[in-house]
Amino acid sequence: MQIEILTREELQRFKSELIEEIKQTIRTHETVTNKQFLRSSEVRKLLKISSGTLQNLRIKGILPYEKIGGIFYYAHGDIEQLLGEIGNS
Repeated sequence: MQIEILTREELQRFKSELIEEIKQTIRTHETVTNKQFLRSSEVRKLLKISSGTLQNLRIKGILPYEKIGGIFYYAHGDIEQLLGEIGNS
């Protein structure tokens, strides 16, 4: 195992990058949670899944949805419930 020594500047840069990433995550979450219904692209981004995985969740009845004019909508509460179930398993 090799030990790597970091400079103060490297630690400061890492800290700044980490803080910026956390801020971006919070902004994204606030934007999404203010909506009552989400489109497929928003759900995929939030859950970090592919289109195929989202389709499988619909087909298997794991994630309820409404289809209006060819667009799938998902209730924000259903997404939170799914995340809770995943976190508890």
